[in-house]
Amino acid sequence: MPRTARQVPPPLELLCLRALWSLGEGNVKAVQQIVAQSRPLAYTTIMTVLDRLVRKGLLARRKVGRSFVYAPQATRDAARRAAVRELLEGYFDGSEEALIGFLQRRPEEPPAVPAQSADRIDTVLL
Repeated sequence: MPRTARQVPPPLELLCLRALWSLGEGNVKAVQQIVAQSRPLAYTTIMTVLDRLVRKGLLARRKVGRSFVYAPQATRDAARRAAVRELLEGYFDGSEEALIGFLQRRPEEPPAVPAQSADRIDTVLL
């Protein structure tokens, strides 16, 4: 089965996107300084991640002097929508109601087991 590109960026790419969302635009050094608050990474690592985000179309870059300045092409809300959509499809079969029900349930409450499943479980355990 061919792999499809995920809409949700992996954690390190998301960290760089967050930095640029807060900056508006910035060079590798500016992104590195913000990312370093939570994860100290090499300049070249940040540069590679930003290049990857440009190739994915999530960032734009322009040459300023000898370096590039990066700007987000995707909004924070668009990224959130993609993440929620992936969560819905992957864990809740696309059902918004199932997600809302899960979020409203208290952590100490066990999930409701349908009656027919409970009977089948009992026979299996016997």
